[in-house]
Amino acid sequence: MEELQLALILAAVSPAIGGVLIRGEKGTAKSTAVRALTEILPAIEVIPSCRFSCDPNHPSSDCPDGPHEIAGENGRERSLRSARLVELPVGATEDRVLGSLHLERALSEGVTAYEPGLLAAAHRGLLYVDEVNLLHDHLVDVLLDAAAMGRATVERDGVSVTHPARFVLVGTMNPEEGELRPQLLDRFGLTVDVVASRDPAVRVEVMRARLSYEAGPAAYVAKFADAQRELAERIVKAQSLLPEVILTDAALRQIAEICASFDVDGMRADLVTARTAVAHAAWSGRTVVEVEDVRAAAKLALPHRKRRNPFDAPGLDDEQLDQAIKDSTPPEPDPDDDPDGGPDNPGGGPDGGGPDNSDGGEEGDAPPEHDDASPQHDASSDQEASSDQTARENPESALPGPAPTGQVAASSEPYKARLLSVQAAGAGVAGRRSRAITEVGRVVGDRARVGREPGRPHLLATIRAAAPHQHTRRTADTPTKPTPSGARSWRPGLVVRGSDIRLAVREGREGNLVLFCVDASGSMGTKRRMGEVKTAIVSLLLDAYQRRDKVGLVTFAGATATVALPPTGSVETAVRRLESLPTGGRTPLAEGLLQAADVLRIAAIRDPRRRPLLVLVTDGRATHGESAFDKAKQAAGWLAMQGIASVVVDCEPRRGVRLGLAAELAGVLGAEYLDLGEVAAGNLVRAVTTRSAA
Repeated sequence: MEELQLALILAAVSPAIGGVLIRGEKGTAKSTAVRALTEILPAIEVIPSCRFSCDPNHPSSDCPDGPHEIAGENGRERSLRSARLVELPVGATEDRVLGSLHLERALSEGVTAYEPGLLAAAHRGLLYVDEVNLLHDHLVDVLLDAAAMGRATVERDGVSVTHPARFVLVGTMNPEEGELRPQLLDRFGLTVDVVASRDPAVRVEVMRARLSYEAGPAAYVAKFADAQRELAERIVKAQSLLPEVILTDAALRQIAEICASFDVDGMRADLVTARTAVAHAAWSGRTVVEVEDVRAAAKLALPHRKRRNPFDAPGLDDEQLDQAIKDSTPPEPDPDDDPDGGPDNPGGGPDGGGPDNSDGGEEGDAPPEHDDASPQHDASSDQEASSDQTARENPESALPGPAPTGQVAASSEPYKARLLSVQAAGAGVAGRRSRAITEVGRVVGDRARVGREPGRPHLLATIRAAAPHQHTRRTADTPTKPTPSGARSWRPGLVVRGSDIRLAVREGREGNLVLFCVDASGSMGTKRRMGEVKTAIVSLLLDAYQRRDKVGLVTFAGATATVALPPTGSVETAVRRLESLPTGGRTPLAEGLLQAADVLRIAAIRDPRRRPLLVLVTDGRATHGESAFDKAKQAAGWLAMQGIASVVVDCEPRRGVRLGLAAELAGVLGAEYLDLGEVAAGNLVRAVTTRSAA
């Protein structure tokens, strides 16, 4: 965990870096490391009367508790407190994060008062989000705005407040559960991948340490008190040295060339790398940034920024980084070098061969320019044409027998999927595909609460419901005191009863569970059909990534069906499993449908509000066992009875005699039928989106 510790320390030394994202498998102490950081952070000066932790030396001009007055001759009132680690739960409400109207004072006193949220508490501290990749989109938007502007703005329910919100954002996540939105990912300054050690000796040491801590926490912590204190003092020293560190022009040039070599987007990568290099130099006790600092900064700042599409695996190749550093480091001048090339290089080229011999070989050894027209290419085409002729003369020969297994077809470049919106009936789980009534989103109305039903009250609607009854309720229910003149006085406030409570109705976007049931038998491995199928599915997965859907993958071949990927939000994992999917063997179509039905049954128990869509990709040729196709139709009929929306993509060969089995199966399923020859990625996405609203 050396890189994780270094990243957290550098973020503490220089909060301007922008925070740390920690990626790793479960059980690798990600959360433990983050929570332990507060033990070594230096205390900060605050104004005691300020709820927003303003710095006494530089108070914020837009602080709601300001302006802060001078307290006597000693300057502003100030006190020390330890650094805060504010945890933002994944299920937090927007009101809790941003802050909102103080409901109790509004109802009892009739005043508009602002109650600060988690962003205010995190100002000048750390904001920690565990499982940050599961955060709802509306909360991601709030974090993006605060991270970009350094302040939070609240405009709702009669409240208009802006307050400072500068914090170090720290997030942990398990990539198997889904990736972050690219906008939020870029806001993290540094990223670290944490993997549990496979060395038995290291694992034994970890177990001993944990068991020792559990046996006596106080005694165990006391053993490391001196080391903790030294680490905290070193952080303070690095913070004080930070303004004195010099970032030379050569170091800036090197950072720019390294970022350009990794083809990152925008300029944030360059700026973060520069700030991290300065912080690393200060942490190392140096006042000038060196190549070592640039290398350490690039390893932490660039892995999550070099990705060119959502399915690229994050990470940084050490050899590529070393080569980029070598290329960006200017060589030492050598006075013995001849700038004109010298007599050993008369042609001016790298090997003295001149422009006409750049390939280093003899003129007669050059390869032919039209290699595509070689006899080998023609033989391959003739072989394919002969195979097609055989299929035309004997359609039964196309039925897969004991075909060779292990063939893996590669997909082509995915298509750009069309972004379609559909009208959704009923409620769904929050997502980005279809319109639905959800727990999050914009308020579109209100409704009466049923019994003691939980939910977020709609404040203005509740006040409107209670307002007409205030005269009678105050007279009958509210005790008042006589004034000196003997008249009865009104007690300020609003009398609210349970029947007045109105709940907010919110409209958002819902996500779906798209389960692919893919035929991986031998017939799918011919004529590059599996490559076409994979390309279409990858294109749809790209759309699912953008819309935050869940996906799953069931494959069937040989004698069984396999759950290659249970329903998950990790679209990247689905793409990897799909790309490595081999083809071969017979076609257990009925088993594949039954396995898909079982996956959907379990998913409905775990997440009943997420509507599923089954995408069956097959040529319809069931060849495993007796009456295989009849069994497949029985399984399809059972799925139709369950009300499962589905799409059948027919992968039967386009030339020769077509048996039409997939179309017949689609009729039994009550599914949308699509021929692979007519399905581009946009059409497949359109079919999925349309069926999702059914």
